Amino acid sequence: MNLLCKKWTAILLVAAPFWANAQKTVELKAPAGKVQVKVVIGDNLTYSVLHEGDVMIEPSSISMKLTDGTVFGEKPRLKKKRYESEKQTLYPPVYKKKSIEDCYNQVTLDFRGGYSVIFRAYDEGVAYRFVSHLDKPFMVESEQALFNLPNNPKIFAATPKGRQIDGKENQYHSSFQNTYRHVALSEWDKSRLAFLPVLSESKNEKKICITEADLLNYPGMFLKVSPDNKGFYGEFAAYPKDVSVEVRGLKGVVKTREPYIAKVAGKTKFPWRVMIISEQDTDLLCSDMVYKLATPAAEGDYSWVKPGKVAWDWWNDWNLYGVDFRAGVNTETYKYYIDFASKFGIEYVILDEGWAVAGPADLFQIVPDIDMKELIRYADSKQVGLILWAGYRAFDLDMERVCKHYADMGIKGFKIDFMDRDDQYMIDFNRRCAETGAKYKLLIDLHGTSKPTGLQRTYPNAINFEGVHGLEEMKWAQPGTDQVTYDVTMPFIRMVAGPLDYTQGAMHNANKKNFKSVYSEPMSQGTRCRQLAEYVIFDSPLNMLCDAPTNYLREEKCTEFIASIPTVWDETRALCGKVGEYLAMARQKDNVWYVGALTNWVARDMELDLSFLGTGVYQAEIFEDGINADRVGKDYKHKVIQIPADRKLKIHMVSGGGFIMKILK
Repeated sequence: MNLLCKKWTAILLVAAPFWANAQKTVELKAPAGKVQVKVVIGDNLTYSVLHEGDVMIEPSSISMKLTDGTVFGEKPRLKKKRYESEKQTLYPPVYKKKSIEDCYNQVTLDFRGGYSVIFRAYDEGVAYRFVSHLDKPFMVESEQALFNLPNNPKIFAATPKGRQIDGKENQYHSSFQNTYRHVALSEWDKSRLAFLPVLSESKNEKKICITEADLLNYPGMFLKVSPDNKGFYGEFAAYPKDVSVEVRGLKGVVKTREPYIAKVAGKTKFPWRVMIISEQDTDLLCSDMVYKLATPAAEGDYSWVKPGKVAWDWWNDWNLYGVDFRAGVNTETYKYYIDFASKFGIEYVILDEGWAVAGPADLFQIVPDIDMKELIRYADSKQVGLILWAGYRAFDLDMERVCKHYADMGIKGFKIDFMDRDDQYMIDFNRRCAETGAKYKLLIDLHGTSKPTGLQRTYPNAINFEGVHGLEEMKWAQPGTDQVTYDVTMPFIRMVAGPLDYTQGAMHNANKKNFKSVYSEPMSQGTRCRQLAEYVIFDSPLNMLCDAPTNYLREEKCTEFIASIPTVWDETRALCGKVGEYLAMARQKDNVWYVGALTNWVARDMELDLSFLGTGVYQAEIFEDGINADRVGKDYKHKVIQIPADRKLKIHMVSGGGFIMKILK
């Protein structure tokens, strides 16, 4: 048993005549009593959410319409309700914590017509899901998911950068990468979708983060602002019908869609609709709710899932220098990357786009300049694993054979890209990638996809997800792109959903005035210490070093430090933070603590409370912004200090700056 330590369950059955249709109210509270759900069963099904009496979600209707006219949630007739309480400890094989306390109260409402609705209340939020008990397959025409918010709150939301299809923007085709807008709900453009997660402000400085969990074979949910500005309603991409092939045979573009959003095999548990509540912003930084709601992994040994760091080729455009061979997609270049990874103890090297012949979408056709067998042999001799990039369509065409072939050769995983949508077919593709990868003991990095919803719990080899405005955006960033503010906003929103493939580690660092987008020799916004701190702040079990090995070799002190930082943790703590302004986090692995901090474009003095260290004498290795880091982003100061006895440490970060330290007892 790798996930469950202790568990107790109490079930109360309450019978109700199936013909009763008078309005009823069902109430559910979280274990500590602060969070409350009220469900009203009348002509339709509505719910509301409160936190210590503060209304977080006003009465909101939910339903699901099938193509045969059946509507789950319309004129619902309650047969019985079941209350359950759960208390267990989870031990994830790959996660930001060694253990998770999973405690909740739940009510299951069984209705006439072959369906149930489950509401679950945690101390950190609420979730609900539909469950079908029908014996025959059916199709879902639409789903009503309302999230009514009181008092026209300000929201943090990002809209898809829709792909142009037949001369029109299609918001359902998107890489799910954009910065956030912070506006009043009523100021949001009602023609625009918002992709999850979305964060809303509430009363008494509380916030509510809306997302979904356990999305395995159903379209992902977008949100739109309702015409009356009362809140959000869910939108879903319809099932793809006609799909054309584009981008060197690697992408599928949906030209037409079916008149339904999902095909269902009868008995089905639909995704959880999740509302995570924070009393203070830092609560969001350590949330486990999405993971807890996901389907547990099958029993088995997952010790073969090895997280770690990756030397990455694509961001730096294979730009090596000071070498005696022509750099590019060839065996000599990758041996250099392998040597670099071996020198610093970096676990993996990725071969990104280019190793397979472009055009035929055939992953068995390797370009002539790559000797794959020799590279695998050489990497093995250096104790470095190789990961291969694949466009989603090429992977989908022959998934089983591709995985078996390359696993037999010694490849350790695949980074899969260009999904760029989250209709039912593509969500199921992600699941199949993880399932097939697990069969052949391959890591799966789902790049070019939507936010995670707990797939990494169901398949622990599904180790990373993009769906983030990561450092790659700096290669082509338009004027006005503000990555620094995004960096101190995203951890409170996107990272709540799960790990991310952000790909930090730039050695060319620019201030706000000097930054410019350069595709082949890119730079980051903000300081060098900011890039280092992101290895602690951002949750990423498979963490890239995005810059060129020759740049890292010229910056050995920074590189050695990055290479020493774990990618999974025994403990994660949020020290302080405010959405869009600053944050500091502490993470511990094997009794070694790392502390990272980021600020926005405002220079900031901060006092870190390190009382969690307990008694004893502690020494810290520190990288902090240099005195001129606001002028020259790569300026930093490296020092070793003793942690003060009162456990209070004052730090300073310049505009766009960061701070990181490693603490040893």
